[in-house]
Amino acid sequence: MDRRRLLLVVAAMIAALGVALVFVYAQGAETRAAEKFDTVKVLTASQKINPGESFDDALKGGKVTLKRIARAQLLDGAGQDADPLRGKIALTTIHPGEQLIPAKFGGAGDPLDVAALPIPSGMLTKTEDFNLPLGAFILPGSEVAIFATGENERTCLLLPRVTVVAVGAELANEAEDQDATSEVAKAPPLTIALTQVDFQALEDAKRDGELSVALLNSASKVRPSCSGSGGAPQ
Repeated sequence: MDRRRLLLVVAAMIAALGVALVFVYAQGAETRAAEKFDTVKVLTASQKINPGESFDDALKGGKVTLKRIARAQLLDGAGQDADPLRGKIALTTIHPGEQLIPAKFGGAGDPLDVAALPIPSGMLTKTEDFNLPLGAFILPGSEVAIFATGENERTCLLLPRVTVVAVGAELANEAEDQDATSEVAKAPPLTIALTQVDFQALEDAKRDGELSVALLNSASKVRPSCSGSGGAPQ
């Protein structure tokens, strides 16, 4: 009789422990479910955004979308308000699905992630200020012709077709040399892809005068307009 009572007591204790374990598991599952469905909408990249590409251009190009994610995965600074990013430029490559945060964007004086720039194979990059109007319609990937105006005020074609890698941001080593106190409004610099020969021709032309660019499309035609090496003004 005593043995049967003991077995009943042990069975009751095991049953109570089982109920407690089930309750604890159920509470944990409820917490996990709540975390899973506690989501927020944030701005994310729907397509790759290249270094030097502005947020505004990415937005117009359909590269930005609102995506719902778990609140626990929310990055610092991420959200659905686009205002903090307007007028800013991507400083590094932003891949599809990434949350858009202010730390990955900057202004004209902030250094680009050089390693992430989409530099064509075998080419060099150079960041240069050109004589172009503020708000010029030049974007990363645009092609431009570069002209040089010499001391004799003669303008000649220097480089017929050059690819723009980034707009409005400077490489780190050049950004350090800028006067942070300057408030003079100026057009953003262009980071362009060049061969070594083109690089040298551009440097030579800079010493003798002023550089300017013209935006091209696939049908644009330009031809050498002056004699001499590289088409530089003589």
